[in-house]
Amino acid sequence: MTTATSITVRVPLAIRHRPGRKTVVTPVPDDGEAATSTRADPALVKALARAFRYQRLLDEGRYASITEMAVGERIDRGYLGRLLRLAVLAPDIVEELLSGRAWVEAHLARLMGPVPMVWGDQRRMLNRPPAPPAF
Repeated sequence: MTTATSITVRVPLAIRHRPGRKTVVTPVPDDGEAATSTRADPALVKALARAFRYQRLLDEGRYASITEMAVGERIDRGYLGRLLRLAVLAPDIVEELLSGRAWVEAHLARLMGPVPMVWGDQRRMLNRPPAPPAF
């Protein structure tokens, strides 16, 4: 009969305490390339993710209306309507928000308010330069 053996795996990491959360910091890999960190607002990132999820559910026909979705997801209809506004933001604006390169005017409370449907108007509202042409 063979004896049972155990394997111990050690992962070097450090836990840094930050206000309101803990962050796991991993060491730099052997190839010397460190992971890129982001300064994106976690609440804004979470709101964007929810907005695109809810928009996808509407697009797929899982819910026929915002009211039906609010009941099904057990959230306030007004909040859901404001949240869905984030799903119509210009792609370059969403990219900047997710990468943490946001600007002063781009905070969650402002984006949950009235947002123009035209992407150029959105950029003007947020004091952003026009997007470069896509070729």
